[in-house]
Amino acid sequence: MSKHKHTVPPKVLAVPIPTPLSPPVSGVQPSSLPGKENSRPSGTTPPVPSPEEPDYLDQLLRLKAEFENYRKRVDREKPEHIRLGQAVVMAKLLPLYDLLQKAHQEVLDSHNDTPLAKGMDGIFKEFDKLFREEGVTIMVPVNKPFDTLQHEVYGTVDRDDCAEGLVVDVLQNGFLLQDRVLRTAKVRISRKPKKEEGPATAAN
Repeated sequence: MSKHKHTVPPKVLAVPIPTPLSPPVSGVQPSSLPGKENSRPSGTTPPVPSPEEPDYLDQLLRLKAEFENYRKRVDREKPEHIRLGQAVVMAKLLPLYDLLQKAHQEVLDSHNDTPLAKGMDGIFKEFDKLFREEGVTIMVPVNKPFDTLQHEVYGTVDRDDCAEGLVVDVLQNGFLLQDRVLRTAKVRISRKPKKEEGPATAAN
């Protein structure tokens, strides 16, 4: 009887073959693991922004405060701007007023009680009305002390019957716009006459 050798098949080790990882789906991020910093329990306050991030609320409040200050300053300065513009317009009318005043005087001297004289009177009534509405007044400096802020000296007159430095003649009218000088008056002021020295006595 022949002996048969039983051969034992070699053991095959089962080695797991790695399967390729499937690519992540576009737009889907892996979920954060619990317990990490980006997971925040319900009811807690949000994180405070870092100092590097701009504080838009603070900038907005500052801009609002600056605008309020600007608006208040404009409101305070508006009357003064209006007044300056008013002064410029009225000052441009004064040379015309001077010419008409000279013509008016000539008409009164030679053509009194004529339609021309009445027409000139009507023009000056309108000027007077305009001046009253705008707060313009004519200076009356005669017999008043010379004022460097309101008068310009265009000559002197020897006067022994009054104090020195008084306005005795007006060459061109001055005007005030309320309490401000619109145009200075051109005037002549008094001066004490110089005393003449007597003849020198003859030497003995």
